[in-house]
Amino acid sequence: MVTVVMLRACAVAMVVVLSVVTLGSGARGAAVPVSNPDTMVLLTYGDPQTLDPAYAYDTTSDGILWPGIYETLITYDGSVLSRYVPRLATTVPSASNGLISKDGLTYAFPIRQGVRFHDGSMMTPADVRYSMLRFMLQDPDGGPAWLLLTPLLGVDSTRERGTLTVTYADAARAVTVQGQNVVFHLKHPYAAFLSILAAWSFVLPQHWAAAHGDWDGTAASWARYNNPKLQDRYEFDHTDGTGPFQLTQWDRQGKEVILTRNDRYWRAPARLDRVVIRTVSEFAARKLELQRGDADIIAVDRPDQSQITGMDGVSVQDGFPSLVVQVLHFNQKIDVAANPDVGSGKLDGNGIPPDFFSDVHVRRAFAYAFDYNTFIQDAYHGKAIQPSGPIIQGLLGYDAAAPKYTFDRQKAAAEFKEAWGGKLWDTGFHFTETFNTGNAARQIGAEIVKDVVESLNPKFRIDIRNLQWSTFLELTNQHKGTLYALGWAADYPDPDDFAQPFMASNGNYPKRNGFSDPQADQLVQQGAVTQDPAKRAAIYRQLTKLVYDDVPGIYAAQATQFVVMRTWVRGWYYNAILPSLANVGFDFYTMSK
Repeated sequence: MVTVVMLRACAVAMVVVLSVVTLGSGARGAAVPVSNPDTMVLLTYGDPQTLDPAYAYDTTSDGILWPGIYETLITYDGSVLSRYVPRLATTVPSASNGLISKDGLTYAFPIRQGVRFHDGSMMTPADVRYSMLRFMLQDPDGGPAWLLLTPLLGVDSTRERGTLTVTYADAARAVTVQGQNVVFHLKHPYAAFLSILAAWSFVLPQHWAAAHGDWDGTAASWARYNNPKLQDRYEFDHTDGTGPFQLTQWDRQGKEVILTRNDRYWRAPARLDRVVIRTVSEFAARKLELQRGDADIIAVDRPDQSQITGMDGVSVQDGFPSLVVQVLHFNQKIDVAANPDVGSGKLDGNGIPPDFFSDVHVRRAFAYAFDYNTFIQDAYHGKAIQPSGPIIQGLLGYDAAAPKYTFDRQKAAAEFKEAWGGKLWDTGFHFTETFNTGNAARQIGAEIVKDVVESLNPKFRIDIRNLQWSTFLELTNQHKGTLYALGWAADYPDPDDFAQPFMASNGNYPKRNGFSDPQADQLVQQGAVTQDPAKRAAIYRQLTKLVYDDVPGIYAAQATQFVVMRTWVRGWYYNAILPSLANVGFDFYTMSK
C-alpha cells in the first residue's frame, strides 16, 4: 500500500522480522503525570483519504481501519508473519485440518458466531461473502481490489481501458457460503493466500451498506458501483465493523479521528476508552505535545530524531527492519490540463510536455543525478540501504548483487544530452516535483534532485511543493504528478506484493504513471503462480534487471524503522505489516497507559 512515511509467505522475510532488536533511549521514568490514562493520543502528519475498507489503500487510512475498526478472518500472531491466529473465523485453514483442499484451490473458513457489528446486528457468513465480493467488484482506481482478484479470478482488475471484463458470476463462483463456512475457490494455487486474508478480509454488514445507498449484493446492480468516486458513498466517512473500537468522529477540518471502545466486542473489551489520531504537519508542534505529555505517540522522521532522543519520559525504540521502499516516480503520461506543475506543458524551456518522462534517457539522467549516499545519510542518518528495485531486502528473490544506479554527474549530463533527440540540453525544462506535507525525508530527496539537476545546466529548472497527504494521493491518482516521491509498504510479506504494484500494467504505480511493459506483465504473472521458491526467486531477479533497464522510478531507500512514545505506553508490539501511522503500525486493542 502507498505509505505516508515514505501498501505471500517468504522464509527470508520471516527471518528478518524475527531478528528485530529493540533499542531504548530516554529516561525510564515519566517526567510528568500520565495524561488522560484511558485515552491514547497519536500525532501523525498524514490525513486519511477514506474510511471505506474497499477503497482505502494508504497507510494512514488503513492504520485507522485495521485492526481497530474492522477485523479480518485471520490475522498474524503478534510480530510473527509466518504464523496466523483466528479472528472472525474460528480456525486457521490448513491442509492438515482439511480446510485447504489437496490441490490448493479451495479454502474454507468456519465463521465465528455471536459476533456483533457496531450497529448491534449479528454478523453472518453472508456478510462475509458480501464483503469479499464488494471488495473485488467495486475496484476503485488505485485501490486494493487486486489483492483478491488475482488469486481468485486470475486478473488484477475488473476493467480493461474502462470496459468491464469481469462478471458478477465470476466473483460469485469464487466466494460461496456452505453452512457456517465461507469458501474461497482460487483460480490457481496461491501460496500467499492466507497472508493476504490476514490483512485484507475486512467484514462489514450487507444490510447496513445497502440501507445507505451502497450495492445491495445482487447481480443486477453491481456494475453501477464499479470504480466509484471517492466521496460518493456513505462509507467514505462512516464505518460499521466488528472491531474493538468504533468511529465516533472524523473531523476533516480539524484533522482529527476519534475512536471509542466497543463495549459489545466479542472478545474482552479493550483497555483504552478512546484513541485520538490527529494530523499535525509541523514537527515542532508534535514534539511540544509529546514533551508536555499531551501526546502519547508521535511521528518522527530520522532528521528530527536527535531532538527527541534523551527527552524525559520518552522512549525511542529503534532497529526494526521494514518491508517499506521509498521511490521517486516518473509519470510518463502527465495530465497537463489545469496542472500547475508542468509550466507551459511544452518542451520549450518553460515547462514539460505530457510525455516528458517517456524518454528513457530522461529517466536515466535523473537516476544518475540522484545522490543516494547523501540522501540516506541526511534523511535516515545512515539507517537505510539503497534498494536495487521493488524486490527489496527481506523478500524472496532479493538480489544484493543486482546493478544499481549510482550518483554520477557526468553520466547524468550525457543522458540529458541524448534526451529528446539531443534537443533537451539546449532547450531546457521547468517543472515542479511534489511530496506530502510534513515528510522531512521526502523533502530532502526533492531538494537533492533540484540542487543536482539545476547545477548541471542553467536551463534546467525544478520547483518543489508539498501537498496535504490526501490531496497528494488524489492528484497522483489523477495523473497530475510529474516527478513525485511516494513509497510502498507491504500488504503482505511476498515479492508479488511489490512486483505487481510497481511493474504490472494494472498495478498501482504503472496506472498512475502510464508505464506498461509486456515483458514485465509476463514476469509478474509467472512469479505469482510459480510454486517452486527457487524458480520464483529467479523470476524476480529477472524482473529486477528489467527495472534497472526501464527505470520507471528511482529506488531511493529501504529504511530501518523506529517508534517514539511516552514511557507510560504499554502493550505495543512491532509487526511489519500493520499499516504505519507514526513510522510503525499499532494494534490499539493490546495497548494501554
